[in-house]
Amino acid sequence: MRIQLRRSADRGHADHGWLDSRHTFSFADYYDEAQMGFRSLRVINQDRVKPGRGFPTHPHRDMEIFSYVLEGALEHRDSMGNGRVLEPGQIQLMSAGTGVTHSEFNPSRTVGLHFLQIWIEPKVRGLRPSYTEWHPRPEAESSKDVIVISPDGREGSAVIHQDAIVRRLCVAPGESVEHTVLPGRGVWVQMISGALRVGDAEIVAGDGANAEQPGKFVLSATQRVEALLFDLA
Repeated sequence: MRIQLRRSADRGHADHGWLDSRHTFSFADYYDEAQMGFRSLRVINQDRVKPGRGFPTHPHRDMEIFSYVLEGALEHRDSMGNGRVLEPGQIQLMSAGTGVTHSEFNPSRTVGLHFLQIWIEPKVRGLRPSYTEWHPRPEAESSKDVIVISPDGREGSAVIHQDAIVRRLCVAPGESVEHTVLPGRGVWVQMISGALRVGDAEIVAGDGANAEQPGKFVLSATQRVEALLFDLA
């Protein structure tokens, strides 16, 4: 199986003082025509937000936008009336549809916020805006492979308007996860922490790896791993 790598050090970088952001794909002032996304996956930003700062109210439309909190807390407010504070390990997913405004803030005065902001293009445009979340259930806390986002909300996952399944991987050293890439689909793995062996390569925090050939995609942990796996049409 052919595996392509996207190294952390090659990502785009923006330092706004209050926000330090790493861009896996082209975003805002960072542009690389070779890195415009992967299938319907359009944005993976690794964001660090200083205490008491955040993204003021701004609009979106026709995009599935989700955040995965890694450290600190994320306060979300939107024009649909949702107001939430998410903690590490929790996911929020907003379907912007025909149009929505929202803000994202670090509510702490002392602790920094670290999270992934991810955009996936919807299967259909002009949808009614919606909001959903995923919180790990007790039995999922220690699971090495759990579905966190799906089109049908299976296993308590957040619901996305795209033929996309997102899995959270938490793999102990010496353990492996095997995922089958089906014909016509592609898989992207985004590393959060630890180290994985993928084929002949090792990927670490911030790295990405993808495959589009049908077959077995085997991920073997050499250090304790947290990662997201995207299975995309």
